[in-house]
Amino acid sequence: MPESAKKNSWLARRMEGALKTALTRAYETVRVEPDEYLMHLRMAHGVPALTYDGLFTVPVAELDSIAEQTVRGAMKMASAEGAGLGFGGFITIVPDLGILSAITMRTVQKLSLIYGFQYNTDEEVAELWIAAATAAGVDISKEVLEKTLLRNFVQRVIGRIAARFSTEFAEKVVARAVPILSSAVGAVLNYYFVRAWGRRALVHFRQRHLEERHRRSQPILLGPAAANE
Repeated sequence: MPESAKKNSWLARRMEGALKTALTRAYETVRVEPDEYLMHLRMAHGVPALTYDGLFTVPVAELDSIAEQTVRGAMKMASAEGAGLGFGGFITIVPDLGILSAITMRTVQKLSLIYGFQYNTDEEVAELWIAAATAAGVDISKEVLEKTLLRNFVQRVIGRIAARFSTEFAEKVVARAVPILSSAVGAVLNYYFVRAWGRRALVHFRQRHLEERHRRSQPILLGPAAANE
């Protein structure tokens, strides 16, 4: 096996383990509080909704604009973080992934809330992780049928995301073996990583929002008994 292939294989395994740990920690400790974030939407963006249900009456274009701003902000933050930790080359990969995972998961959570979807129940949390997997380009259709045990479901999703990400990312990260130069590489990789996740998550939640908005606009059909009353 060529030396570069061995390095990529080793790095992919290392990154997969690090990312599993980082995503699990992010799941347990990093959370955007829905009530506080709704207040932020109202104060910072002038959203008139008093509840998350109210977001389904806000013009979609307005929500899209907030979502785009949110993704761009996360991209800039991830880029700055990648540039700073990138100076250390390989030695900073693990802490870099921890911070990157936190930025990414908070972005997914914010997009979920912007489009009106909270995550207070197990069902809602499972839907959030389905969105995270979709954002990572992972198909978890089989697991969707088995999401009754939330903890096990989340760990399966995290494993799939970590495996997909580490394999695709390893070759690009090899450039970070050179300190100093790796700063620029780290900034670019983090920037495009969050952009890819953010864009796919935005599309996922936007589509769900449109479907839910359409469902709510449909007339309620009464049964024969109720119609005769």
